[in-house]
Amino acid sequence: MSRRLGTLSAGAAIIGAVAMLTAGTAVAVTNYHTGTVAFTCNFPSIGSQQLDVTAQFNGPDSVPSGGTATPTGLAGTATISSQIHALLNAANYDGVRGKANVPVVATNATPVNSTVTNVNVPEQIFPYVPGPLTIQIVQDAGTGIPTLTAGSPGVASLSLNTTLNAQLEFHKKSGTWSAWTFNCNVKAGQNRAFSPDMPVT
Repeated sequence: MSRRLGTLSAGAAIIGAVAMLTAGTAVAVTNYHTGTVAFTCNFPSIGSQQLDVTAQFNGPDSVPSGGTATPTGLAGTATISSQIHALLNAANYDGVRGKANVPVVATNATPVNSTVTNVNVPEQIFPYVPGPLTIQIVQDAGTGIPTLTAGSPGVASLSLNTTLNAQLEFHKKSGTWSAWTFNCNVKAGQNRAFSPDMPVT
């Protein structure tokens, strides 16, 4: 069973993170979410390993053509397998903190390419318990959220892009923190789309 670490702020449950359209005048709200998306990332001491990412946001049921919108409640998770968790433990790592940048791709909305910046990876120390490990990622006051404009009537959609990056610090059992630039590339065959699509009226 995964250990879920940290608490979500800003009304969220990543990544991400990560998101798209939330019109300020909308009343009805929908949760838009990805499935699990596998990335390959460069970990300190143990090299390239798989990281399973999920992301979600809250947005309106629909948005008018030409309307602008911003996301709310951005959140995500990043999960490593029990084997990778054991490798990090053997390398004496037991915590993480930092900020992540999450590029996204829009269809029938502009800009087509944008990035959610400085998504918070709250400080999380995890004394070793064998098993998968899940880290929470959440929007905070410092998160930069792009504004998108809906395209023609129909539907708009959003997907995670093919890369993620983060400026992290990894905590050692000795009590020290080490800065690390964390780069990830999506594995082949992943469905990166948020679901459902958003109607554009």
